[in-house]
Amino acid sequence: MKLCITSEGTTPDAAVDPRFGRCRYFMIHDTDTGAYEAVENGQAGFSGGAGIQSAQAVAGKGVSAVLTGNVGPNAFQALNAAGIRIYTGVAGTVAEAVRAYAEGKLAATAGPTAGPKSGTR
Repeated sequence: MKLCITSEGTTPDAAVDPRFGRCRYFMIHDTDTGAYEAVENGQAGFSGGAGIQSAQAVAGKGVSAVLTGNVGPNAFQALNAAGIRIYTGVAGTVAEAVRAYAEGKLAATAGPTAGPKSGTR
């Protein structure tokens, strides 16, 4: 199974980025092999549509779940439509987020946790 964790860096020790659509990196973690892959979020600088484009990019990586701080309505809808479970309120490092998920400490999110365009800087 593959997880996507929004990240501020390219290693498992990097902090979880609290934004989904405009995070710096997506850390893809394969729970079967333990491998990590850092993918730069090319949609982070978009003036609009970052959430939807990011959701499509993540879906293209074959992930089953996203671990992040917050997710906006467009990204939530796109991820949900792709059958990807969303976990918000995630903080700490990427490795800590993966551990919390594996230990069943995270609850799936029932709806968006941020408004449209709330992740812009």
